[in-house]
Amino acid sequence: MPELPEMENYRTLLSEKILDLPITGVVVNREKSINTDMDVFTRELTGNRIIFVERRAKHLIFHLANGKRLVLHLMLGGMIFWGTEDERPDRSTQVEIQFGEHILFFIGLRLGYLHLLTSKETEEAMSDLGPEPLDRRMNAERFAALLKGRRGTLKTTLVNQHIIAGIGNCYSDEIAFAAGLRPSSKTQNIAASPELTARLYHSVQSVLREAASEGGYMEMPLMQGDTKTGSFDEQCRVYDREGETCPRCGGTIARVEITGKKAFFCPECQHEA
Repeated sequence: MPELPEMENYRTLLSEKILDLPITGVVVNREKSINTDMDVFTRELTGNRIIFVERRAKHLIFHLANGKRLVLHLMLGGMIFWGTEDERPDRSTQVEIQFGEHILFFIGLRLGYLHLLTSKETEEAMSDLGPEPLDRRMNAERFAALLKGRRGTLKTTLVNQHIIAGIGNCYSDEIAFAAGLRPSSKTQNIAASPELTARLYHSVQSVLREAASEGGYMEMPLMQGDTKTGSFDEQCRVYDREGETCPRCGGTIARVEITGKKAFFCPECQHEA
């Protein structure tokens, strides 16, 4: 599932392409991917413009010129492609938004969605999310406060969108590796240690910023000629690397399940808190 770095990469690249272009057509191939009648959805978008692209957690929020919002959550298997009809990807699309000769293809929205909402509805939909880890207001002290009083494992804490927004299975493991902590470490033990809390905070910052700058781990480029999107996939240290050699100590990457979620770590250089 795309996480903060993947959606931030999409936001950056799309903002260079689609802003202020008139929407000339809409195709909905799967009505369950949207939240209104197809005719209403098409009518609201056609002739409209996207004036700003925002990311909140794992969502993209397209701000429309008429004040409404398109809220995208790709969920598992979802992706976007920007191109012409001749460049159409060989994948089924659930929604297509046309901007003259170019089309924004929404692919794999079997679990994901593209919802048309008012500004107030968007705020309500995002109201349960925790703070953004890369927000300029986030600092070590605020991060420590988020952990205070929490119980459970490091893995479940990092992926809990109500605590910290935007981190999922991949980056929770990469963050734990960077911090030298096992994903099964107890959150309360980390919170009780200023040194471990600070180490975890800096790992969150470094891993997410590096991954976003490298385009995340998406399997398909956003557009033809895009060499950035997905380039972090080869740089993942432990995620989905079971049986491979640890790049830090030479140990063997292991896989475990923590509360039903797969987790990858190095038993040699990651330690229990």
